[in-house]
Amino acid sequence: MRAHTLVHATFSTVPAAAIDAVEQAVRQLCRRYAERLPFHGWHHVSFVRSKAVGFAERNGADVSIVETAALVHDVNYLVRRNSPAAEGSGLRMRLLADAGVPLRAAERIDAIIDEAEMANRGPDISLEAQALSDADTLFKALPVTPVILAHKYLRENGLSLRELANKIVGEQRDVHDEGYYFYNAEAAAEYSRWALANLELWQCIKEAVDDPAVEELLDAVDAAAS
Repeated sequence: MRAHTLVHATFSTVPAAAIDAVEQAVRQLCRRYAERLPFHGWHHVSFVRSKAVGFAERNGADVSIVETAALVHDVNYLVRRNSPAAEGSGLRMRLLADAGVPLRAAERIDAIIDEAEMANRGPDISLEAQALSDADTLFKALPVTPVILAHKYLRENGLSLRELANKIVGEQRDVHDEGYYFYNAEAAAEYSRWALANLELWQCIKEAVDDPAVEELLDAVDAAAS
């Protein structure tokens, strides 16, 4: 994994009152649209926010920027199912403006969210994007996620098991193999075993769903549930 120099951000930070206002707005959205967000609801936002703040504190990023970005990083799922982060930009910028986040900071937050997205990120993203990415990636790598949350992701985004397996392996395998699945060295040391196990599981699922007997089994399960 590449080493990253610890430097402090110099752009505008987000006032505490604005962060509180963003939190309140996002909580309300998550409650209002809970049925549409079984995976990316407040439980996900809260986890990512907590972990992202910790990673930002350790890597020298602007903590207020990272915390605010974590709160609004997945609002795209309210705009369109199974969408990239960029599709939430309009809603995100409105939420930030209504909460009193300075425009310069809001623009930086919007850019960081795109930069941190699994499908977009590379080895040399900003410290703020690293902190957000590590937190969001950890949620994906948790051993409990495929057990208790994967089916909620399928329902939320209208995907088949095959489509989700292809998405996870396609987006994450190269990132893992090239050494920047986690940017924070402590996170990599602590969670890489979970990440590898998760990727191996989804690789096995990707292979299994191409087996005709497994396809027949899954069809039977779907028929019984309908």
